[in-house]
Amino acid sequence: GGLCNLCLDKTNKDYILEANGVEPIINCLSSSNEETVMSAVTTLMYLTTPQSRQQTTALPVVECMLRFSLSASRRLSNLATVFLEDYCTPLQVEEARNLSKHTAVGIPLPKD
Repeated sequence: GGLCNLCLDKTNKDYILEANGVEPIINCLSSSNEETVMSAVTTLMYLTTPQSRQQTTALPVVECMLRFSLSASRRLSNLATVFLEDYCTPLQVEEARNLSKHTAVGIPLPKD
C-alpha cells in the first residue's frame, strides 16, 4: 500500500520504473490477500506511462484483470474494470479474452 502512495510522486515513479519495479508489483497480483491485490492494481495504474505501458498492460496482466473483473468482490471487480477500460486497448482485452478461453489454469482470485 505504501508503494502505491509513493509512486504518485514523479521522482519516485521514475525511480521505481528505472529499478525494474513493475515486475514485483505484477507478482503481487497473485497474492491471496485482497488488499495486496488492490494495492498492486492501483500501483500499476499509477505507474503506467507511455514508456511503461507495454509492461504494465502486458498480456498476463490483462488476463488477471479480466479474471478480477468477474470477482464477487465489488471493489476488486470495479477496479479491474477501470484498469481494463482506461489503461488497456480494446485489442489487448480481446487478445486476453481469446487466450483465456484456451487456458484452464489461472491466478486464483484473492480471498478475504
